Amino acid sequence: MNAAPEHFAREQAVPPLRVNGQRLWDSLMEMAKIGATEKGGVCRLALTDLDKQGRDLFVTWAKQAGCSISVDQMGNVFARRAGRDNSLAPVITGSHADSQPTGGRFDGIYGVLGGLEVIRSLNDHGIETDRPIEVVIWTNEEGSRFAPAMVSSGVFAGVFTLEYGLSRTDIDGKTMGEELQRIGYAGDLPVGGRDIHAAFELHIEQGPILEAENKTIGVVSHAQGQRWYEVVFTGQESHAGPTPMPRRKDALLAAARVIDLVNQIGHAHAPFACATVGMLQVHPNSRNVIPGRVFFTVDLRHPEDEVLSRMDAELRAGIARIAEHTRVETSTLEQIFYYKPVAFDADCVASVRAAAELFGYSHRDMVSGAGHDACYLAQVAPTSMVFVPCVDGISHNEVEDAKPEWIEAGCNVLLHAMLERAGR
Repeated sequence: MNAAPEHFAREQAVPPLRVNGQRLWDSLMEMAKIGATEKGGVCRLALTDLDKQGRDLFVTWAKQAGCSISVDQMGNVFARRAGRDNSLAPVITGSHADSQPTGGRFDGIYGVLGGLEVIRSLNDHGIETDRPIEVVIWTNEEGSRFAPAMVSSGVFAGVFTLEYGLSRTDIDGKTMGEELQRIGYAGDLPVGGRDIHAAFELHIEQGPILEAENKTIGVVSHAQGQRWYEVVFTGQESHAGPTPMPRRKDALLAAARVIDLVNQIGHAHAPFACATVGMLQVHPNSRNVIPGRVFFTVDLRHPEDEVLSRMDAELRAGIARIAEHTRVETSTLEQIFYYKPVAFDADCVASVRAAAELFGYSHRDMVSGAGHDACYLAQVAPTSMVFVPCVDGISHNEVEDAKPEWIEAGCNVLLHAMLERAGR
């Protein structure tokens, strides 16, 4: 592993540059008013009017900080702070502004506003970097309204085509392209295809490890691979009273057995595997009708691609077996999302670790269990991530919370990691 960059050692003679933690916290709380929920969370689904309001507020703040704004054809928003030599590839940071339906105040938006705070702090201290710095809002990271997740950073990285990204539909049949036009964020900048010197993403951990171990910073070296599936079982609708049990073709029974199978697959590949059925739609969804059609999703994750492939094989074999035993038809079994486990750039990871050590923050290396835009970005640019704890490890929940000192510490680490890459 590379040694701490030379400038870190020089800075230890004087107190290191810090961000304005109160300003960052205040910005997070102001943004959390947009789409605020009764339990203290937020609901800002991708490309809704509330998402537009959040984007508009960020753009206003970024312009006030002296940034120029550009938007690409997937609606990714780039706020650029000029460097001494603007012909050089930028150092970028950012995350997403969309949320889950019952999301928290920090997931995603912390990385966006943390990047903005880096720029504000550099302005406060009159620091000019050699390279430009950019803060990005990636469109539709959550994949809640439009599946799959991280679709716009995927287009940026060349994993998906532009046509594929813009054609993604929500439950009402509205496409991402249509909704980008509607809210005014259908930009004209080409998606991807440009040089990036280094990229960082700041995020809450979304798990319990850092808090349980009393660590302030997670130095993210890897991310789990993921496979997402959509499955449809087709049986036969029939009256719940007169239809004998042996003659039934119950699509929900088949789905229930797959749900148990998915859970078994996760436990069989412990301790690192995760396996989840998160969405279920039953038709006709009537209390006295045997379900004739069920749609559901499966999410498989593991940090080793070989193990993830075995989990895939076990799922497919199990679904075929269950369909036969329950006498239903598997009318759809489609893998809609897949990326291999990610190894982040060693030099960028070293920059994060060195920044944590500069402040004396307790830290540990980590593997991200969640997917992030950084996972796709790592395919086209040297990339790493910075984690901070969240209370009780809870995320994708309205009660998601983080302590102000954690929020500030993570942004301090981001600031110095970016400075090391951008040049002072």
